[in-house]
Amino acid sequence: MLEIRYVWEWPVRITHWVNFICLAVLSVTGYFIGEPFIGANTTSAYIMGWFRFLHFVFGYLLAASVVSRLIWMFIGNRYATWRNFVPWISARGRQGARKMFKYYTFIDSRIPYEVGHNALAGSTYAVIFLLFLVQIVTGFALYGQFAPGEFWDVVFGWLPTIFATQWMRFTHHIVMWLLIGFVIHHIYSAWLMDVKERNGVMSSIFGGCKYIEPADVDRYGRE
Repeated sequence: MLEIRYVWEWPVRITHWVNFICLAVLSVTGYFIGEPFIGANTTSAYIMGWFRFLHFVFGYLLAASVVSRLIWMFIGNRYATWRNFVPWISARGRQGARKMFKYYTFIDSRIPYEVGHNALAGSTYAVIFLLFLVQIVTGFALYGQFAPGEFWDVVFGWLPTIFATQWMRFTHHIVMWLLIGFVIHHIYSAWLMDVKERNGVMSSIFGGCKYIEPADVDRYGRE
Protein backbone atom coordinates (compact mmCIF):
# COMPACT_ATOMS: atom_id res chain seq x y z
CA MET A 1 0.00 0.00 0.00
CA LEU A 2 1.32 3.42 -0.95
CA GLU A 3 2.11 5.84 1.83
CA ILE A 4 2.63 9.59 1.61
CA ARG A 5 5.95 10.55 3.12
CA TYR A 6 7.20 14.07 3.79
CA VAL A 7 10.70 14.02 2.29
CA TRP A 8 11.83 17.50 1.24
CA GLU A 9 11.47 20.08 4.01
CA TRP A 10 10.63 23.67 3.11
CA PRO A 11 14.26 24.98 3.40
CA VAL A 12 15.34 22.34 0.86
CA ARG A 13 12.55 23.28 -1.54
CA ILE A 14 13.06 27.03 -1.19
CA THR A 15 16.83 26.89 -1.70
CA HIS A 16 16.31 24.57 -4.68
CA TRP A 17 14.12 27.11 -6.47
CA VAL A 18 16.18 30.11 -5.38
CA ASN A 19 19.27 28.40 -6.80
CA PHE A 20 17.44 27.71 -10.07
CA ILE A 21 16.27 31.32 -10.44
CA CYS A 22 19.72 32.63 -9.54
CA LEU A 23 21.41 30.36 -12.09
CA ALA A 24 19.04 31.58 -14.81
CA VAL A 25 19.54 35.29 -14.03
CA LEU A 26 23.28 34.99 -13.39
CA SER A 27 23.84 33.05 -16.62
CA VAL A 28 22.05 35.63 -18.76
CA THR A 29 23.55 38.66 -17.05
CA GLY A 30 27.01 37.07 -16.82
CA TYR A 31 27.02 36.20 -20.50
CA PHE A 32 25.97 39.77 -21.32
CA ILE A 33 28.76 41.22 -19.17
CA GLY A 34 31.30 39.10 -21.02
CA GLU A 35 29.80 39.60 -24.46
CA PRO A 36 27.13 42.35 -24.64
CA PHE A 37 24.31 41.52 -27.05
CA ILE A 38 22.13 44.62 -26.54
CA GLY A 39 23.18 47.96 -27.95
CA ALA A 40 22.50 51.41 -26.48
CA ASN A 41 21.21 54.40 -28.43
CA THR A 42 22.20 56.94 -25.79
CA THR A 43 24.88 57.19 -23.13
CA SER A 44 22.16 57.39 -20.47
CA ALA A 45 20.73 53.94 -21.26
CA TYR A 46 22.84 52.36 -18.48
CA ILE A 47 22.30 48.87 -19.93
CA MET A 48 25.58 47.40 -18.72
CA GLY A 49 25.06 49.02 -15.33
CA TRP A 50 21.69 47.31 -14.87
CA PHE A 51 23.02 43.95 -16.00
CA ARG A 52 25.94 44.25 -13.57
CA PHE A 53 23.58 45.33 -10.79
CA LEU A 54 21.33 42.29 -11.34
CA HIS A 55 24.38 40.04 -11.51
CA PHE A 56 25.66 41.31 -8.16
CA VAL A 57 22.24 41.13 -6.45
CA PHE A 58 21.58 37.56 -7.55
CA GLY A 59 25.18 36.65 -6.75
CA TYR A 60 24.53 37.65 -3.14
CA LEU A 61 21.23 35.77 -3.20
CA LEU A 62 22.90 32.60 -4.52
CA ALA A 63 25.59 32.82 -1.85
CA ALA A 64 22.96 33.16 0.89
CA SER A 65 20.95 30.26 -0.53
CA VAL A 66 23.94 27.92 -0.84
CA VAL A 67 25.16 28.71 2.68
CA SER A 68 21.63 28.13 4.02
CA ARG A 69 21.43 24.73 2.29
CA LEU A 70 24.87 23.74 3.58
CA ILE A 71 23.75 24.58 7.12
CA TRP A 72 20.56 22.58 6.63
CA MET A 73 22.68 19.54 5.76
CA PHE A 74 23.53 19.37 9.47
CA ILE A 75 20.15 20.23 11.03
CA GLY A 76 17.63 18.92 8.49
CA ASN A 77 15.95 15.52 8.31
CA ARG A 78 17.63 12.33 7.14
CA TYR A 79 16.86 13.08 3.49
CA ALA A 80 18.65 16.44 3.67
CA THR A 81 21.72 15.34 5.63
CA TRP A 82 25.26 15.71 4.29
CA ARG A 83 25.65 11.91 4.35
CA ASN A 84 23.42 11.68 1.27
CA PHE A 85 26.01 13.68 -0.68
CA VAL A 86 28.92 11.40 0.24
CA PRO A 87 27.35 7.92 0.02
CA TRP A 88 30.74 6.31 -0.57
CA ILE A 89 31.60 6.50 3.12
CA SER A 90 29.24 3.63 3.98
CA ALA A 91 28.87 0.10 2.65
CA ARG A 92 25.15 0.65 2.14
CA GLY A 93 25.82 3.81 0.15
CA ARG A 94 28.34 2.06 -2.07
CA GLN A 95 25.86 -0.76 -2.64
CA GLY A 96 23.20 1.77 -3.61
CA ALA A 97 25.61 3.44 -6.03
CA ARG A 98 26.40 0.12 -7.70
CA LYS A 99 22.70 -0.71 -8.09
CA MET A 100 21.95 2.70 -9.56
CA PHE A 101 24.93 2.49 -11.92
CA LYS A 102 23.68 -0.88 -13.22
CA TYR A 103 20.23 0.61 -13.78
CA TYR A 104 21.55 3.72 -15.55
CA THR A 105 23.78 1.59 -17.81
CA PHE A 106 20.95 -0.90 -18.63
CA ILE A 107 22.76 -3.80 -16.94
CA ASP A 108 19.84 -4.30 -14.56
CA SER A 109 16.24 -3.36 -15.34
CA ARG A 110 15.18 -3.26 -11.68
CA ILE A 111 14.80 0.26 -10.30
CA PRO A 112 16.74 0.66 -7.03
CA TYR A 113 14.00 2.58 -5.23
CA GLU A 114 15.16 5.14 -2.71
CA VAL A 115 13.11 7.61 -0.75
CA GLY A 116 15.59 10.49 -0.87
CA HIS A 117 18.45 11.04 -3.31
CA ASN A 118 19.90 7.94 -4.85
CA ALA A 119 23.62 7.48 -4.27
CA LEU A 120 24.77 8.66 -7.72
CA ALA A 121 22.49 11.68 -7.64
CA GLY A 122 23.75 12.61 -4.19
CA SER A 123 27.36 12.42 -5.37
CA THR A 124 26.49 14.60 -8.36
CA TYR A 125 24.86 17.21 -6.14
CA ALA A 126 28.01 17.29 -4.01
CA VAL A 127 29.95 18.25 -7.14
CA ILE A 128 27.32 20.86 -8.01
CA PHE A 129 27.63 22.48 -4.59
CA LEU A 130 31.39 22.55 -5.10
CA LEU A 131 30.85 24.33 -8.43
CA PHE A 132 28.51 26.77 -6.67
CA LEU A 133 31.28 27.58 -4.22
CA VAL A 134 33.77 28.05 -7.07
CA GLN A 135 31.38 30.52 -8.71
CA ILE A 136 30.77 32.39 -5.47
CA VAL A 137 34.46 32.67 -4.58
CA THR A 138 35.67 33.63 -8.06
CA GLY A 139 32.72 35.98 -8.55
CA PHE A 140 33.30 37.92 -5.35
CA ALA A 141 37.07 37.88 -5.91
CA LEU A 142 36.53 39.58 -9.29
CA TYR A 143 33.99 41.92 -7.71
CA GLY A 144 36.50 42.91 -5.03
CA GLN A 145 38.98 44.13 -7.63
CA PHE A 146 36.62 47.01 -8.43
CA ALA A 147 36.63 48.16 -4.80
CA PRO A 148 40.22 47.92 -3.46
CA GLY A 149 40.38 47.79 0.30
CA GLU A 150 36.69 46.98 0.70
CA PHE A 151 35.23 43.78 2.20
CA TRP A 152 35.44 41.39 -0.76
CA ASP A 153 38.89 42.62 -1.72
CA VAL A 154 40.07 41.96 1.84
CA VAL A 155 38.48 38.48 1.92
CA PHE A 156 39.47 37.25 -1.55
CA GLY A 157 42.14 39.75 -2.60
CA TRP A 158 44.79 37.08 -2.23
CA LEU A 159 43.34 34.95 -5.04
CA PRO A 160 44.73 37.05 -7.93
CA THR A 161 48.22 36.52 -6.49
CA ILE A 162 47.75 32.77 -7.02
CA PHE A 163 45.47 32.67 -10.06
CA ALA A 164 45.68 35.37 -12.71
CA THR A 165 42.53 37.45 -13.09
CA GLN A 166 41.93 36.17 -16.59
CA TRP A 167 42.13 32.57 -15.35
CA MET A 168 39.51 33.38 -12.72
CA ARG A 169 37.28 34.91 -15.39
CA PHE A 170 37.78 31.84 -17.59
CA THR A 171 36.97 29.49 -14.69
CA HIS A 172 33.88 31.54 -13.82
CA HIS A 173 32.73 31.34 -17.44
CA ILE A 174 33.37 27.60 -17.91
CA VAL A 175 31.64 26.66 -14.65
CA MET A 176 28.60 28.64 -15.84
CA TRP A 177 28.29 26.32 -18.85
CA LEU A 178 28.83 23.24 -16.68
CA LEU A 179 25.96 24.34 -14.44
CA ILE A 180 23.72 25.02 -17.45
CA GLY A 181 24.48 21.51 -18.70
CA PHE A 182 23.63 20.10 -15.29
CA VAL A 183 20.27 21.90 -15.22
CA ILE A 184 19.31 20.36 -18.57
CA HIS A 185 20.31 16.88 -17.41
CA HIS A 186 18.66 17.39 -14.01
CA ILE A 187 15.29 18.21 -15.54
CA TYR A 188 15.51 15.23 -17.90
CA SER A 189 16.57 12.73 -15.21
CA ALA A 190 13.95 13.97 -12.73
CA TRP A 191 11.25 13.57 -15.36
CA LEU A 192 12.57 10.10 -16.30
CA MET A 193 12.58 8.87 -12.69
CA ASP A 194 9.13 10.36 -12.13
CA VAL A 195 7.82 8.22 -14.99
CA LYS A 196 9.75 5.10 -13.97
CA GLU A 197 9.26 5.20 -10.21
CA ARG A 198 5.77 6.78 -10.26
CA ASN A 199 6.32 8.24 -6.80
CA GLY A 200 5.85 11.95 -7.47
CA VAL A 201 9.48 13.00 -7.90
CA MET A 202 8.58 16.12 -9.89
CA SER A 203 5.74 17.22 -7.62
CA SER A 204 7.76 16.53 -4.46
CA ILE A 205 9.99 19.54 -5.03
CA PHE A 206 6.85 21.69 -4.82
CA GLY A 207 4.96 20.00 -1.98
CA GLY A 208 7.73 18.03 -0.31
CA CYS A 209 5.94 14.65 -0.32
CA LYS A 210 6.57 11.43 -2.22
CA TYR A 211 4.37 8.37 -2.67
CA ILE A 212 6.30 5.45 -1.27
CA GLU A 213 5.72 1.72 -1.67
CA PRO A 214 7.51 0.26 1.38
CA ALA A 215 7.68 -3.20 -0.21
CA ASP A 216 9.63 -1.86 -3.21
CA VAL A 217 12.04 0.02 -0.96
CA ASP A 218 12.63 -3.09 1.14
CA ARG A 219 13.08 -5.28 -1.93
CA TYR A 220 15.12 -3.08 -4.27
CA GLY A 221 16.27 0.01 -2.45
CA ARG A 222 17.25 1.65 0.79
CA GLU A 223 16.01 4.32 3.14
